[in-house]
Amino acid sequence: MQELEKRLASLEADFLGVYEKLKIDEKLEQIAKLEKEVAEPEIWRNVEEATKKNQELAALSEEAQPFILLKTQINDLKELISISDEELKGEIEGQLIAMEENLVELKKALRFTGPYDSKNAIIRITSGAGGTEAMDWAGILERMYLRFFEKKGFKAALLDRTEGEEAGIKTAVYEITGSNAYGTLKSEHGVHRLVRLSPFNANNLRQTSFALVEILPVIDTDTDVVIDEKDLRVDTYHSGGHGGQGVNTTNSAVRITHLPTGIAVAIQNERNFHQNKEKAMEILRGKLAQMQMEQNAATISELRAGESAGWGQQIRNYVLQPYRLVKDTRTGHETADTDGVLDGRIDEFIDAYLENL
Repeated sequence: MQELEKRLASLEADFLGVYEKLKIDEKLEQIAKLEKEVAEPEIWRNVEEATKKNQELAALSEEAQPFILLKTQINDLKELISISDEELKGEIEGQLIAMEENLVELKKALRFTGPYDSKNAIIRITSGAGGTEAMDWAGILERMYLRFFEKKGFKAALLDRTEGEEAGIKTAVYEITGSNAYGTLKSEHGVHRLVRLSPFNANNLRQTSFALVEILPVIDTDTDVVIDEKDLRVDTYHSGGHGGQGVNTTNSAVRITHLPTGIAVAIQNERNFHQNKEKAMEILRGKLAQMQMEQNAATISELRAGESAGWGQQIRNYVLQPYRLVKDTRTGHETADTDGVLDGRIDEFIDAYLENL
């Protein structure tokens, strides 16, 4: 039993280190505060605000619950060891092994300590030059990510989408909701390159296509990213997306341009002008935050136009001809299981990126 006691003591010390680094006690206090707030009937007079608080409460609870459970299991096992004899040694060791494996998984949360890692995310997929080939490739990436979100348990809400004339998409924008969504997906930010035999070429020639994947943190208030109103130009136009009766007879679609950087965001999928504007501002704040990190700028006012990584950073190659290989240019991680990757099994690439941070 002495050996098991030492292992459990080591596990507990390791666990408490992770517990403190992730500030679980602070999160439990925040959970208690939010539980009181959402229990008050008055809060539901503002449904939007109440919904946001409920979502925040659910996310914090999902993050904290595994730590509460393991803490309880450690205390229970300590008590069991103190009153047990050698006959229960095998059972106790089995429980200890399971807890050690659980801690390995919980430690992965230490990878999400960036300023926006706990936020939800916006993913924007844009086809590159190359017409139908590039639009088809962007459509393949869209499917790959939607399959990944499904497997991961993330929710994807369509914000904007423009289909290609013959195949694929010109652009698609989704808001992704889930635990550490931005921290998980930030590895995908950059240019994705495809090499294959063209299905759109009569001679079936080898073709190279590009698509840009942007991953942005969802910043729904100005507390983290302060934007001066005079730096914005807001244009409205007829929406071409869904939105119910009257959506195409009013100027409900919105394009917001941040004049100092030239960044423009257009949204048309929400039901009215105010909702489209709110989503456009959410994405604009995310774009400026991403740009601020890339330029190591202290404030938004210090950002320099045209100096974001954008199309200049090729992060991953997907080769289907003359051999089959997906390789990340930053980590060197690769796999020949191209079908699996394009079906949404990209966890190993995300893990390799996060482990190299």
